[in-house]
Amino acid sequence: MTNLTKLWTGIAQPADALRYGAGRHPGHPGHSAKTRKPITVWNITRSCNLRCVHCYSDSAAMNYPGELTWPQMEAVVEDLAAYQVPSLLLSGGEPLIHPRFFDIAQKASAAGLKLTISTNGTLITPEKAALLKAANVAYVGISLDGIGKIHDEFRRKEGAFDAAVRGFRNCHDVGQKTGLRLTLTRHNVQNIEQILDFIEREEIQRVCFYHLVPAGRGSSLQVLTPEESRYALDTLLARVEAWHRQGVTRELLTVAQPADGAYLLLRMEQENHPNLDEARRLLSWNGGGANSSGRGIANIDTQGNVHPDQFWQDIVLGNVKQQPFSQIWEGQNANSAETLRSIRSIGTLSQSERQSRMVGPCASCRWFGICGGGFRTRAAYSENGGLWGSDPGCCLSDSERSASELAKN
Repeated sequence: MTNLTKLWTGIAQPADALRYGAGRHPGHPGHSAKTRKPITVWNITRSCNLRCVHCYSDSAAMNYPGELTWPQMEAVVEDLAAYQVPSLLLSGGEPLIHPRFFDIAQKASAAGLKLTISTNGTLITPEKAALLKAANVAYVGISLDGIGKIHDEFRRKEGAFDAAVRGFRNCHDVGQKTGLRLTLTRHNVQNIEQILDFIEREEIQRVCFYHLVPAGRGSSLQVLTPEESRYALDTLLARVEAWHRQGVTRELLTVAQPADGAYLLLRMEQENHPNLDEARRLLSWNGGGANSSGRGIANIDTQGNVHPDQFWQDIVLGNVKQQPFSQIWEGQNANSAETLRSIRSIGTLSQSERQSRMVGPCASCRWFGICGGGFRTRAAYSENGGLWGSDPGCCLSDSERSASELAKN
């Protein structure tokens, strides 16, 4: 994640320690991005009441055999708490459909886990909003991909937008922090201003704009062009600046594209921004894609399989039905230890050695230390992908990537 609010304004944000190493927190020995424990995305069910066009899990309104039993889920929560993962995100499908969703949420919170929820919001009644608040959920991330009809078309259900808005308002009424989650595609990028206006009207405190990862049903959608990505980032930065002038510290982040940090630094260089040096230091600590999938991000799917992230489903590192997540993540699964070492090698090798192995534009990019070759899963899925492929979603031009450009600034 790239926290545009933090980097552009310098204002402290809730997850600074996790994202940029500012301060210490449990589960991060050595205070290094390379040794941190993973944010864990747990898809607790594949069932969903919607059928979204960009769903990476290809979920539908049906039962899926093989999902974890309640004792198995209890064991996962206990293991994640003992392992001290910094954050647990419950996702789906639609997590609120799970018959024991609130049991899971309460158990996770009682175990000391920082709990967040990724939901389509349509099932959040006033009663469920109160239960979320009572379970000490850090924030509820509600997905919204457009205003009105545009959102309904994405969700393939008329009335989905209005139901999601009710979900936001029901959470707001009980004081439950909410976040808006939007997947940027070529079908909705021109509607960013409307989304930002909606965020202001509804007083939503946290906003995450995800760059599309072509997985699941999302494989048929198109990643933004470089021009569209730059338009999106410029629009978001303008709104961050406007909120800052108004004294509003709302979190605005982009997700699944570390090259956004490089673009932000380019803007800062061109504008002689006062926060340039600090933003560069924080992004360098983070390392972008070099320290994300398989290191700073993990996924447990509905069948108990462990993946490097929620999109990289074709790599299975182990299964929590047979072995605790903590052991799998520590490389104690004989069948996947080498795979895990290979994925992490992009962060553990020296920067020069890593970059010398890259294929494509990343091999000569001056921003490689900042973004780590982009989002590794998108690179792996690309036409010339693999572990050392370049992320095709990067918005930088050849001249902006060139080391010779540095001498001009």
